[in-house]
Amino acid sequence: GFHPESEEPSSLLQTAVSVLQSSYLDSTSQDGFQYSQAILVENDIFLSELKAFAQAKEAAGYSQEELEETFAFLLFDNEKEAKEVCQTGLRVNSSSMSTLGDPAKGVYISKYADCLHPRPWYHGKSGYIVICKLIKGKVKVVSENYTTSYTCPSPGYDCHIAVSRNSIPSETSHCQAFEQSQYYVYEVSNGSSAERPRQICPYIVI
Repeated sequence: GFHPESEEPSSLLQTAVSVLQSSYLDSTSQDGFQYSQAILVENDIFLSELKAFAQAKEAAGYSQEELEETFAFLLFDNEKEAKEVCQTGLRVNSSSMSTLGDPAKGVYISKYADCLHPRPWYHGKSGYIVICKLIKGKVKVVSENYTTSYTCPSPGYDCHIAVSRNSIPSETSHCQAFEQSQYYVYEVSNGSSAERPRQICPYIVI
């Protein structure tokens, strides 16, 4: 149960778990994961850049919905990699995926907290999830591109998502579900892509 006298970290864990649980693709995931420890990432630079991004886009006439903060997720096998992303931010050239856009010009991040890897988790596997705050901005739906001439970031947009199959059928492979639930996020100014898009801000490691 909840103990009012419990210290801060446990309420952070509760926050993190509720974010994760509200972001599952598959309802059976509720019972499938155990989370043990949450670390708050407080990086003032990233927070202020997220805010600056929001202000700039608001000035450019974006709607409240486009500026809304949402959550997205990254999975790492070890703590070192997870912490590194929290210190350096999510940078271009960090993804092995390329179906929604050129990995050298943007970053990939998962929409669902239980669909973080092309292969399903097996029993007993553990890892580190970085929960990030994300401002999607203007989202463009693109067809998945399996060729090597990668889709470039779209001028006037901030994010690509895959064409939605209204329901992801149960026989869809986990790998496909993973690819279809990625955000491809980028920030282009004066024709060049930012090394680290400001609209993603690491928030909690769990």
